[in-house]
This record gives sequence, structure tokens and C-alpha cells, in this order.
Amino acid sequence: MTDHHLRSPLGLQVGLRADFETRRQVRAGTYDGAVSTATNSDDSQGDGLLGAGRSAAVIIASTSAARGEAADTTGPILVDWLRGRGYETPAAIVVRDGEPVGQALRELLVDTPEDERPRIIVTSGGTGLAPDDRTPEFTAELLERQSPGLIYAMWRKGLEATASAVMSRGVAGVRGRTFVINFPGSKGGVTDGITVIDELLEHIQTSVEDTTDHGPRV
Repeated sequence: MTDHHLRSPLGLQVGLRADFETRRQVRAGTYDGAVSTATNSDDSQGDGLLGAGRSAAVIIASTSAARGEAADTTGPILVDWLRGRGYETPAAIVVRDGEPVGQALRELLVDTPEDERPRIIVTSGGTGLAPDDRTPEFTAELLERQSPGLIYAMWRKGLEATASAVMSRGVAGVRGRTFVINFPGSKGGVTDGITVIDELLEHIQTSVEDTTDHGPRV
């Protein structure tokens, strides 16, 4: 785990304002990943943000994007959201659907030493019914405990816009101190996922880390 960097009070205030604005847009359903650019640098991640001192990772399952045949439209939104919450988040990992998703997850959740693993991993794509849509299967086999209610909440949110939302087979859960969740591959599905999970993120984090309120961070 990379230690967070100290920053000036002015930098902290800028980060807090960006975090507040991000959450306001999430609640309003208008978040598009554009607000949190003020928190993209290491210097902008201070103690006032939820993810301070922690890292996150985004995995995009898209064969066309991995081949360079299409743009990754959801990765930047997810990365900016997590950075806006204070997590040290590198650019999204873009892989082909199927086995490469499992390889990326295993690298983060098994091959990486436990104290260096991301505290949050969000995937996007590979949750449908196509033969190579296997993100949920690769995720589930690595989880120690699942939290199906989170996926149910995302279905309910998605149903406000389209009946096809229930076709997403994503899973969510925990391995060690890492929370993992599968988002759909569409921008709409990702926006719905952010809307649901952002409100619960602090509770998820304190539960997984077995802390309460602003207790010790280890």
C-alpha cells in the first residue's frame, strides 16, 4: 500500500469540495466522472477523504477496447469516481472478456501481498449472457463472502431506466480486506452502480476493515 502524501490546507479544501460535489452529482444521477479531476494527483489525496491512504483498482472487461477497436467509455468514469473519494487509483486495466478478467483479478487478489492489495476493486463488463461474459464466475471463485443485496439494489436502480438491467449477473463481496463488485459494461449501468454504492461506501469500508466511525486505519 502506497502511503498517502501530506498536502497543504488549501489542497485539502479543494479535495473536500471535489468530493462533496462528486457525491452531490451521484445523488442527483448526473455524475459523469468529470468532477473529480481535482483529486487525480497524489498531492490531492488528504486525510479528509474516505479513501485516504488506500488504493483502488478498476478492471474493464471489453474485448473490443482491449484490441483498440473501441474506446473504453466506463473506465475513466470509475477511476475518476474513486479518485474523487480519495483512493489512489491508477488508470483502468482493460482486458479481453473471459479468462483475462480472471487473470487480472487473481493478480490483484492472490499474487499481490495482502497488505498491498487494493481496498476496492470495481469491474465493468462481462456480466451478461454472451459465452465469454464470465466476469461474475471469475469474481465469485475468489470471494470469501458475498453481498447479494448490493447487486439487488443496483438492479432496482437500473430498472428505473431499462428492463434489461436485471440481465446483469454481477456479484459483490469481500476477500480479506478488499471489497470487489461487478458493474455492467454500459455507461448507464456504471452510473447506476456508482449512485447505489457511493452512498454505502463508507459503511462498506468500515465493515470490511472492522472499524467504526473514524477509528484506526491499518
